[in-house]
Amino acid sequence: MIEQAGEESVFRNRNLVEPDTIIDRDRIVGRDDQLRTVVSNLRKVLNENRPPNLLLYGPAGTGKSLIFDAVARQIRDISKNRGYEFGTLRINCQNLRSLDEAVYALVREAAHDLNEGIGVARHGVSTSTKYDRLYDLLDEGYDSVVFVLDEIDLLLGRRSSSSEPAYSDLIYQLSRASIESIDIQVSVAALTNDPEFMNNLDARAESSFNPRDIPFSDYDANQLQEILRNREDAFIQDALSEDVIPLTSAFAAQSHGDARKAIDLLRKAGDVANENGDLTVTENHVREAQEDVETDRSLKLVEGLTTQKKISLYATAAVAEFGKSGSTTASSRVAFPVYQFLTDVLDADGRTRETFNNYVREVGTYGQLDHERKSLGGKQGGGMYLMYEFKRDPGEIKKRLEQDERIADLSHHEDGLNRVIQAQKRNFAED
Repeated sequence: MIEQAGEESVFRNRNLVEPDTIIDRDRIVGRDDQLRTVVSNLRKVLNENRPPNLLLYGPAGTGKSLIFDAVARQIRDISKNRGYEFGTLRINCQNLRSLDEAVYALVREAAHDLNEGIGVARHGVSTSTKYDRLYDLLDEGYDSVVFVLDEIDLLLGRRSSSSEPAYSDLIYQLSRASIESIDIQVSVAALTNDPEFMNNLDARAESSFNPRDIPFSDYDANQLQEILRNREDAFIQDALSEDVIPLTSAFAAQSHGDARKAIDLLRKAGDVANENGDLTVTENHVREAQEDVETDRSLKLVEGLTTQKKISLYATAAVAEFGKSGSTTASSRVAFPVYQFLTDVLDADGRTRETFNNYVREVGTYGQLDHERKSLGGKQGGGMYLMYEFKRDPGEIKKRLEQDERIADLSHHEDGLNRVIQAQKRNFAED
């Protein structure tokens, strides 16, 4: 299988349709104004001047990282040829839990870029010690540096001494580094999806940062189509049928306007063609890839359940769906008799109440629902039951289960199912 998988493919250079690949400027489309602004500000490095601080903001997948990285890479290459060391140190703040982790991440990036040892422990030393190591590395290896703080608004935590957000202190310290701590030129580029980000900075950080704003809006269908056409050479000649790129860009424009996801969808369509042994990517491959994107991973796991588990989940979802408007809860006291009704309809073996509850609780590990043990109060013996709460629309789960040929027949018994549910709810209310 491994050998055969490498024999034929619709791809010539698959990296071109990897969303995070840094591409050349001539492949960047639909962002002329933003590109011109980033070039105008970063090219100051070529005259050995400090570029201004920048704030790039807009929805995900609108080209913020793409444009900044493409321009910065070319500026670095030109500077290096002139004997001037310019660098960018990028961190993604989304998964960093504190200011201390962010500073350590910058130390690690600088050490890796300069092929130096990190030189400071991750734990057990102060944040100020990590700053000192960072500044030592910068002084030794660069003439100018831009700190690129991606998803800066998602940096978690606050300073222990105040309620100030961690990202506010980080921006303040870095934007003042070349004034107070080191001799090289330092700038900060903050990337965020939040247009109100600056409102959350404290006065000191806002004054010190004082960035040039570069807004990014969603791509429209025409721009997405042009973006994809600029990556057509990722595929072998004539591998894309005529309707593939228009359809892919239309899907992306309707749902998000995100170029990263549009590129990802085009790549997945190519993967589907490869898996099917086809050397032409067609509209059907795009639709299959789109359906795969829209399908929640946890729902895919639901499709692989045994029949008994599917009936158990279907009964519980039906109880929630036929409850009050917008209800997402179902009692095991109601759901189990409904499960028994469904096994009779399907002529399937019935399981005990305990086994039924075990099945439903197992589905909870797939992220579909939670459960809580409750009591009927003063009732003696058998007064405990489970209350299930779905994390998504139970009707959506039912529809997914009905794709199973055996379960599909239950959709023709909605009236009887509803009567059983209402009768069991009345019994439960009496208890």
